[in-house]
Amino acid sequence: MEWFQLAWTRYADYSGRSRRKEYWMFSLINCLIIFALEIAGMALTKFGTGFIFFLAPVGIYALVSVVPSMSLSVRRLHDTGRSGWWLLIGLVPVLGGIIFFVFTVLDSEPGPNLYGPDPKLPLQAQITATPTGF
Repeated sequence: MEWFQLAWTRYADYSGRSRRKEYWMFSLINCLIIFALEIAGMALTKFGTGFIFFLAPVGIYALVSVVPSMSLSVRRLHDTGRSGWWLLIGLVPVLGGIIFFVFTVLDSEPGPNLYGPDPKLPLQAQITATPTGF
C-alpha cells in the first residue's frame, strides 16, 4: 500500500515521475472508495435520511482527491517522457480519453529523462545515472 500513501503524501507534487503500478493502483483504490461511498449513500437513503446523504460523501471525496489524481496523472505522463500539459487531451471528447488511457498504459522511458530519474532503478543507480547539467 506504499503506492497509495505515496500518491497522497505527494498530493500536490507535479514534478518527478510515477510508475504504472502507482498510478493504476491509486485509480483502483479511488474507484473502490467511491463505489463503497455510493453503496453507503444508497443504504442511508433507504432509511429516509434524504438524497443529500447519497451525494454528499461521494462529492466530498471527489473534491478531496482531485488534486492528488491530477498530480499523479502529470507524474505518470512525465514517466512516459511527455509534458504534464498532455493531461488536457482528456478535454477532447472520446478520442482524448482514449489517447490519455494509452499514455498511462505505456511503459516508462528507460533511464533518467527530462523529468527525473527512472523510478524503477534502485536509489544507488539513480544517483549515478542522474544526468548532469540540469
